[in-house]
Amino acid sequence: MIEVHLPTLITVLTTAAIDSINPCAIGVLILMISVVLSGGHSLKRMLVLGTFYISAVALTYLIAGLGLIYFLTTIPLAITEYISIGVGSLVILAGLLEIKDYFWYGRGFSLTIPPYFAKKLHNLASNTTIVGVTVLGMFVAGVELPCTGAPYLAILTILSQNFNAGAFLLLVFYNIIFVMPLVAILLLVAFGKKLQEVKQWKQESRGGMRLMIGLLLVALGWLLILIANGTVNFG
Repeated sequence: MIEVHLPTLITVLTTAAIDSINPCAIGVLILMISVVLSGGHSLKRMLVLGTFYISAVALTYLIAGLGLIYFLTTIPLAITEYISIGVGSLVILAGLLEIKDYFWYGRGFSLTIPPYFAKKLHNLASNTTIVGVTVLGMFVAGVELPCTGAPYLAILTILSQNFNAGAFLLLVFYNIIFVMPLVAILLLVAFGKKLQEVKQWKQESRGGMRLMIGLLLVALGWLLILIANGTVNFG
């Protein structure tokens, strides 16, 4: 029998929904679509390449998540509380940085992918082959996880407290929800939505994305700390 506690379900799905509005993964997809269409490729080709890119992002995130959970579950119980408090504090700090960027974007330190990796992403996006976009998706997931993966880290820490079949399903659902905006953008462009309008939406929504993620991270950080000290128990 698979058990999934309702508070955990709500926390995971809400976090996944907000984290899915991910400027990096969305931006790279838009860039890749732009390269494909400007190169004279068909919409069918765009859909195939987009599907491989999105699948690579989701699978890389899932595998990385399983690896991190395995690492967290191997930590002795005696220090698990301190690890959770440390992660919670880092998540709160990440949230405050995201909120700062809503009001003062570009000032001071920000949780963004370093310019070197951003340039690499742009170069990889020009390789419009199945292998190329698959590598691109893996690279996107790999470099954004340490830079902007604080929501995911918080959820992984919560799930690692009692990782069973239900927690594994929640992890899978998280990653499916995480890529849903990418699927939506791909389909919108395939059905006639102008790519320029999608780019404009991303630019206009950037501040709101950061504010939502920031508030979520502060809440998740406090939740982790409360779970660690026994104030909150998801069972």
